[in-house]
Amino acid sequence: MKKSTKIKTWAFFMRLGDRCGCHQREDRSFFIKGWQFPVCSRCTGILTGQVIGVILYIFSVRIPIYIDFLFLAIMFLDWFIQYKKIKESTNIRRFITGNLAGIAQVSIIIKIILWIIEIL
Repeated sequence: MKKSTKIKTWAFFMRLGDRCGCHQREDRSFFIKGWQFPVCSRCTGILTGQVIGVILYIFSVRIPIYIDFLFLAIMFLDWFIQYKKIKESTNIRRFITGNLAGIAQVSIIIKIILWIIEIL
């Protein structure tokens, strides 16, 4: 692939990441061969967590609602500790807590959809 094509492709995904609401800070993003991910490490974790959540559901793994909220609370706590300048988070920790939150999001959305179907 030509370099100009790579740059156009990368720019397209960077615009897409921006439109999805990610801040895309370089210091909070992963890089592969010098190319910044189009979303930050936490958003990358959320996206991969959502994929994992769908796979878990396909394989009949059901997560209790209290675990869903625990996963979301863990990500919030990581963000809050950093926001209050108690301790700076790392990209790996952001990715892991994002994964947990993504899994929880899918699980909660599926629970809501099934609840709506049940009451109709």
